[in-house]
Amino acid sequence: MEGNRTLLTEFVLRGITDRPELQVPLFLVFFFIYVTTMVGNLGLIFLIWKDPHLHTPMYLFLGNLAFADACTSSSVTPKILMKFLNKNDMISLGECFSQFYFFCSSATAECFLLVAMAYDRYAAICNPLLYLVVMSNRLCVQFISVSYLIGLLHALLNVGLLFRLTFCSSNIIDHFYCEILALYTISCTDPSINALVAFIFAIFIQVSTFMSIIASYIHVLFAILKKRSEKGRSKAFSTCSAHLASVSLFYGTLFVIYVLSGSNTDNYQGKMYSLFYTVIIPLLNPFIYSLRNKEVLDALRKLTKC
Repeated sequence: MEGNRTLLTEFVLRGITDRPELQVPLFLVFFFIYVTTMVGNLGLIFLIWKDPHLHTPMYLFLGNLAFADACTSSSVTPKILMKFLNKNDMISLGECFSQFYFFCSSATAECFLLVAMAYDRYAAICNPLLYLVVMSNRLCVQFISVSYLIGLLHALLNVGLLFRLTFCSSNIIDHFYCEILALYTISCTDPSINALVAFIFAIFIQVSTFMSIIASYIHVLFAILKKRSEKGRSKAFSTCSAHLASVSLFYGTLFVIYVLSGSNTDNYQGKMYSLFYTVIIPLLNPFIYSLRNKEVLDALRKLTKC
């Protein structure tokens, strides 16, 4: 048994589908999605860096959110593309754990960056006269640093616990990336401790950050309703709508797959949920924040004219 355990140092990713007639069409679709995701997110980062008018706390957080989205997509999508081409459906133990580490760290950092963005909107709408004092450069850097630090530590905890598991009966991961719950199902070691820790931290991080965002927007809502100017209300709502849309998409899928569904979700449904927050949300976010944002569109027009 010990000899068999040491042999399983590689896994097979089953991917999204095994149907051969869909491999090339899906490759083209996901390749287009990945290129669009990277152009959208990296382009938004470049635009924020290039235009001095976008050197504000809100766009600083938005640039880091775009970076986290690019990292999330890049940790998962290239392996999906390789699987569609049937070039390589194998992944080593180290690559598998590394893939989950980068995904988990960027996704966790995104949770806290969304909190920072919600607090920024609270400061801008509820305390407009003190906004530049409250949202100082130092505070913004602290928000961003803490977001990435928590993301790295949370991923390190989960990956560290993965090393206590042994894989001796099956090396087939019924997923398109090294998703942690899928790894638990093929482990020969009892993963109860891992699952408990992952669940507790998922609850704590997702619920605490989500409630912080909700608390910020409750204050924002009351502040908006107190505004006498219809134009002021409309402007305040427009600055918050993109962030609320992004929060709803991100937390909705995370809550469903990691908190509500758990082990009751069938494999195909679980893949679809995972596909949404690993591939689709990073694709949508730069467009959600840009298409209705006058300052970003103006900066884009200036850049294209140059």
